[in-house]
Amino acid sequence: MSILQLSAAPTPMAIAVRILMISFILTSLLVSLLFVPTHFTKPTTALLPPPITAVLPSSGNPYPVTFAYLISASRGDAQKLKRLLLALYHPGNYYLIHLDQAAPRREHREVARFVASEAVFGRVGNVWIVGKPNLVTYRGPTMLSTTLHAISMLLRSARWDWFINLSASDYPLVTQDDLIHAFTSLPRDLNFIQHSGHLGWKLNKRGKPIIMDPALHRLNKSNIWWATKQRTLPTAFKLYTGSAWTILSRSFAEYCIVGWDNLPRTLLLYYTNFVSSPEGYFQTLICNSKVYRNTTVNHDLHYITWDTPPKQHPRSLGLKDYRLMLLSGRPFARKFKQNDPVLGKIDRELLRRRRGEFAYGGWCSKDSETRKTCLVLQSENHGALTPGGGSRRLRAQLKKLLSAQNFSKRQCK
Repeated sequence: MSILQLSAAPTPMAIAVRILMISFILTSLLVSLLFVPTHFTKPTTALLPPPITAVLPSSGNPYPVTFAYLISASRGDAQKLKRLLLALYHPGNYYLIHLDQAAPRREHREVARFVASEAVFGRVGNVWIVGKPNLVTYRGPTMLSTTLHAISMLLRSARWDWFINLSASDYPLVTQDDLIHAFTSLPRDLNFIQHSGHLGWKLNKRGKPIIMDPALHRLNKSNIWWATKQRTLPTAFKLYTGSAWTILSRSFAEYCIVGWDNLPRTLLLYYTNFVSSPEGYFQTLICNSKVYRNTTVNHDLHYITWDTPPKQHPRSLGLKDYRLMLLSGRPFARKFKQNDPVLGKIDRELLRRRRGEFAYGGWCSKDSETRKTCLVLQSENHGALTPGGGSRRLRAQLKKLLSAQNFSKRQCK
């Protein structure tokens, strides 16, 4: 008699129990995956000597508004990234660094050593490095993927009001005290996204082509692939285009990651095969959302000068651009070459910082003219702001953008 003949057929009750157990196991596995905490590779404390006694109060962030920064860098950007981080740093904000996976290992080690060696970063604990970086292809969706990944990490790691994405070629034109002070009176749901529904030549050059970014599935970076056939323009939503540099509210950032309707995921699938998707995803998402379309400020708060038409590439800024940068009232500018003389002028006159030091701020020590700015962190200064001329210029610019003649009339047209 075979084994099969000896085995009794399972009863309906036994089958039901098995199905219940399998369902329970699968549900438990799914829940555990959803609640696995986000990990930053090599947090700064792991790279530092034994921790010093904290000098800051543990009773929450005393600053009126806070910003979460993504600073993206690629091969050859290590020096620019370090200078930018010092110019941007503030103990009330949060900083996530993404160095392209294609950058040499020595540059990754250099950035990690720099972050680990700065005692203030270790004491405050608000500077992180993405430990498993992505390959980022120019004009491909991997830049958008990296931005969304950074937003999700920062959402799970800290409380902040606005998310700002910058590249290592950007530079601030105001101190962080200026930025915090200027944004304090603003509604927290505002999103600074430069956008336009009039795509012009981009309809044929961006909207119809189908591309594939090999960096999504290969270990080595290569150029994007172009499909021979093109697609028709969508009718389920309207396409918008604009700047890849944005300032997003926490509420909209959460919607992008865990949206309660399917629009964020639908558009993410669509823009996976879209040329220069970072210049369209957030614009199209917010302008097709009934909840958020009226929260848009049609500006990216960057000072940028472009090449001759079709104006796809920003021109490198220099000393001759300094006056117009200052008059623009914008908090950021791009792009800059490494150690360009204009950066030294911005440091001296706008940020009040010297080589290798932090920008001026109320949280720094202010002992004398020969002090080393911000190198001594003092608890009595935590929460103090000392805004200057940059705050006045930025507040005037924000007032203009939010005026009746500009704000609603320039939204999602």
